[in-house]
Amino acid sequence: MYIDSIGFNGCAECYYFEHPTDPERCRKMTCALDNPYPLLMVNIGSGVSILAVYSKDNYKRVTGTSLGGGTFLGLCCLLTGCSTFEEALEMASRGESTKVDKLVRDIYGGDYDRFGLPGWAVASSFGNMMSKEKREAVNKDDLARATLVTITNNIGSIARMCALNENISRVVFVGNFLRINTLSMKLLAYALDYWSKGQLKGLFMEHEGYFGAVGALLELVNSV
Repeated sequence: MYIDSIGFNGCAECYYFEHPTDPERCRKMTCALDNPYPLLMVNIGSGVSILAVYSKDNYKRVTGTSLGGGTFLGLCCLLTGCSTFEEALEMASRGESTKVDKLVRDIYGGDYDRFGLPGWAVASSFGNMMSKEKREAVNKDDLARATLVTITNNIGSIARMCALNENISRVVFVGNFLRINTLSMKLLAYALDYWSKGQLKGLFMEHEGYFGAVGALLELVNSV
């Protein structure tokens, strides 16, 4: 809220993706946080912490997961031999996760209408890697992309369940995992919009990777 209040070179700090489920129409839109509460804050660093925020001084940690940005980078280092977050994201941007993941259509031949599952939905992350033939058909970029999709989808799923449990429709994603990571931001926006049938909106911040440092500085200043 502090960073949003001081602005970003005269521009809004907060934004969202309009039409996230339509790649042709998807675009970045600014969002005012004049009346932000309640909100769900999903802080994605090495792991993930999710907080329900009802006012400036009334908030609680709802849950979290150990599968976060550190998991993405650690697995990418093991699977691809990369050594930096930037390198892992660059590889992921070139890869195709559907070669690695088993989709609903791979099992049922199309959509699974009985449970409302579209054919493109991931049924089993890395599920195709059980096949020797399919393992030989993927490259390191595909593995990096599948790792990114796996981690991001898991975070989005947990965030959606927490938002429903807390009866909160506004979900703000922050944390250093999202720095220069437009791929994951669009995946999160897509997942929330699609699975909630438009009831949940994912919000993002221009300086998401710096909130921890700024918060620590404000605490230090306030304690002096």
